[in-house]
Amino acid sequence: MDTRFLGIPELTGTPSVAVVVDVMRAYTVAAWAFARGAEKIVLAESLDDALALKAHHPDWVALKDGAPTPGFDAVNSPGLLRSAYLGGRTVIQKTTAGTVGALAVKEASLVLCAGFVVAEATAGLLRQRGCEEVTFVVTGEDGRAEEDLACAQYIAGRVTGSGADPTAFVRRAAESRAATELKEGIREGAHRDDVALCLEVDRFPFAMVATLEDSLMILRPCGVPA
Repeated sequence: MDTRFLGIPELTGTPSVAVVVDVMRAYTVAAWAFARGAEKIVLAESLDDALALKAHHPDWVALKDGAPTPGFDAVNSPGLLRSAYLGGRTVIQKTTAGTVGALAVKEASLVLCAGFVVAEATAGLLRQRGCEEVTFVVTGEDGRAEEDLACAQYIAGRVTGSGADPTAFVRRAAESRAATELKEGIREGAHRDDVALCLEVDRFPFAMVATLEDSLMILRPCGVPA
């Protein structure tokens, strides 16, 4: 498999297959939302778009980065979301980097969104589809976020059969700037367990596939056959 690891500003053209990685915390949160019963997640272009969607669909659950904000139901924290019941609900998600990365490659033939919690399922789907060229979008810090790069490299290794031991990759993520800021309370809307939850490897047995549906980017869980 031929791989590229690019930050959002480095994307040029439309990749055939894209894996958008946001470990802390967008796609860990998305995985938890599906685990708590959400049917789908709408990836919003902006906060205004998220609020407009919420206004048209009051029963949808809107979440964002940062502190609680009027009009939004939740914040982008796995530690806070894990106790929510989302059975059959639609979630609207807008984050600083993760959702931006997915929307930047929305025209790709296959878009997967990932973190450590769905690493093997993501690798399994890439193997199943026989993907020969994959662009990993390292969303944080314009492509320099160590936690996202480590996760992307780990998934790439799992696809090709190398790098099966996650220990070194998880250690890199645990020592990242994002992990430090979450632990020190610099980032608002965080729970004390967020970092630990983001570093769980293969917590969930599904990959997450984003597709364009009626001009909206929709994220859904996808089981991978054994």
